[in-house]
Amino acid sequence: MSATIFEKSHIGRGGIRLPKHQVQDAINLPKSLLREEKAKLPELSEFDVVRHFTNLSKKNYSIDSNFYPLGSCTMKYNPKVEERVANLDGFANLHPHHITNAKSNFIQGSLESLKILEDDLKEITGMDAFTLTPEAGAHGEMTGIMMIGAYHKKRGNKKRFVIVPDSSHGTNPASAAMVDFEVITVKSDKNGAMDVEAFKEAINDEVAAVMMTVPNTVGLFNPGIKEICDIAHSYDALMYYDGANLNAILGLIRPGDIGFDVVHLNLHKTFATPHGGGGPGSGPVGVKDKLIEFLPDLRVGYEKQKGYFIKEPSPYSIGKVSPFFGNYMISLRALVYMQTLGKEGMINVSRKAVLNANYILSKLKNYLDVPYDTFCMHECVLSAQSLYKQYHVSTLDIAKYLLDFGIHAPTIYFPLIVHEAIMIEPTETENIDTMDYFCQKVIDAVELAKNDPEAFKEFPKTLPISRADETKAARSLNIRWQED
Repeated sequence: MSATIFEKSHIGRGGIRLPKHQVQDAINLPKSLLREEKAKLPELSEFDVVRHFTNLSKKNYSIDSNFYPLGSCTMKYNPKVEERVANLDGFANLHPHHITNAKSNFIQGSLESLKILEDDLKEITGMDAFTLTPEAGAHGEMTGIMMIGAYHKKRGNKKRFVIVPDSSHGTNPASAAMVDFEVITVKSDKNGAMDVEAFKEAINDEVAAVMMTVPNTVGLFNPGIKEICDIAHSYDALMYYDGANLNAILGLIRPGDIGFDVVHLNLHKTFATPHGGGGPGSGPVGVKDKLIEFLPDLRVGYEKQKGYFIKEPSPYSIGKVSPFFGNYMISLRALVYMQTLGKEGMINVSRKAVLNANYILSKLKNYLDVPYDTFCMHECVLSAQSLYKQYHVSTLDIAKYLLDFGIHAPTIYFPLIVHEAIMIEPTETENIDTMDYFCQKVIDAVELAKNDPEAFKEFPKTLPISRADETKAARSLNIRWQED
């Protein structure tokens, strides 16, 4: 383990020396707000500090340094042209309050960028309007379900339930429950798709919405999706599209054309902006005409004489879900990505993403279990179940092994319907050399499991921490340094 910056401190050592201030000391502050002794801050030279944090940064993992095959996360390369535009003074120096509170004539460029983004998202998804305020995918989910609730309330519908497949992202039932809906879970069929017959048995007049990811979390496109949409609408239930996997159909299929009424997107995933480590994110929500009146506040309008302006919300708006236009700088980066690619570029993104996932599936299917042996979309799901049964080497063991070879672990143990699951999403930005290297390391892990399963107890060997007690780390987390 690296020493903390406090442990590197030396009494009397300093960096920049500031002159004695000429400002009068603060007066009339409550004693409870004043220190009785100086803060125990570390004492180091400027070079000490720079070297410390530079070395820490080298321990961090990022898409710019190595392969990041996290399934359902779409960890793709972030083009640097996005950074150049986002760092232009007119954008970078704009405080979020300026967009929401300043007079529109001072921020026409920023408002125009938001309007263009909304129009692009409408075209991509087949929706009629968007709110750009949700700050992440789960935030967008809750916003969408709140609008669905408002829709049914206005119509006088007595709706209690939201249907989700058993392969859904955990945020789907969580979002529904947070808006006071009860959740009905429908099983998957033998092909990995939500069972249409089981869905027909579950649907009823009290179902408010059906939440689905297309393609689903097993990486497969549900051939019955249009039928499911039609059945839901016959009960006046709305179809909710979880946009986590939009990268598989970008430019090829529009959720609104299939029959979805509400869509949330993860701009930080599909549209190549920096994310991970808890943020940043952007989760705009699109709706069909019948839901526009329920959109949150803060939407951009345009009139030839007036220019760009912030619209007044509808009386039926669900209100405020964020004080600003979401994470504006993330939205701006996503807009640059869209404008740079254009329609043909986006179609190429999806085709390459699907091609890459199937390439990996074909390379590994003879070494790991394939729960659904068919053509996959943008991600493939494999399993180490047989390996575990024969040699007691688990999915977690393989993930730890890969860390020693400059590869971030794939998503493991998800989706929950696949035992010992390994979910891999290479995205369109990885080349064949990287994918071959990754596949070979997975194959090496499988061969090692057969020849020396005990060896996995030592991996990873090259990182600051090897095998931690993960249960204890989760339940008794202590990241605070304390002076001896």
